[in-house]
Amino acid sequence: MTKIAIIGDVGGCADQLAAAIRPLVDDEDTIVIQVGDLVDRGPDSAGVLALVRERLDNAPHRWVQLIGNHEAQYLGGTAFWPHQLDPDDADLLHGWWLKERLRVAAAVRTADGEEFLVTHAGLTVEAWQDLGAPVTAGTAADLLNTRPDDLLWHFRGPLWAEAGPHVYQSWLQPDRPVPFGQIHGHSTIVNYRHGTWLCDERVRQRTTVAWAARHTFTRMGGSRFIAVDPKHGTTGAPTWSPLILDNATLLT
Repeated sequence: MTKIAIIGDVGGCADQLAAAIRPLVDDEDTIVIQVGDLVDRGPDSAGVLALVRERLDNAPHRWVQLIGNHEAQYLGGTAFWPHQLDPDDADLLHGWWLKERLRVAAAVRTADGEEFLVTHAGLTVEAWQDLGAPVTAGTAADLLNTRPDDLLWHFRGPLWAEAGPHVYQSWLQPDRPVPFGQIHGHSTIVNYRHGTWLCDERVRQRTTVAWAARHTFTRMGGSRFIAVDPKHGTTGAPTWSPLILDNATLLT
């Protein structure tokens, strides 16, 4: 068992990433999972990639890097961001993908026995069914890491699905068991800047918010769905923190 720190979307904000990992990198008992969207929007995508490259080169067993939709532009997906990365940085991402340094999913078990699938955007019911309806987070992660093309690039797949209307709504059916919890970035169900909600009342009633950390916790059946995208924007969130799971186990 170890400490697992899950870092939400970085979006080109290198200073915010550096501050988040500074207290973590010297702790040999800490594993970092970053949920993707390292690049775009913020001022220093190249600096973000340099920080991650240092971790992947020097402590690969302690850094799990997931792919987000912004990385997917350079790995077979359609380019959509108006300011594309420099060719060297795009080649770096492509190399990570080929060498399996970029993954689609991870799975963790907490000290209390909760299992979570960790992806960039979350897994809808439809995507879960397309995987064969796996009953454990570890199996779901293993299946996603085979990179099923039809699912990976779909607009409601684990790189693109929106939390409120796609992921959470799909799991709200009362007669559908929720096999495991989920941790994701990409989108959230609140507007942190204005303190308002971006979801319907059924989801809101099941949710608590850590406003300073910029995490939401939504109860689905006996499981929890946790959103960790801090919404850095172009300059970085004023307050935020990684999600820390003490005495947890990395299952994948």
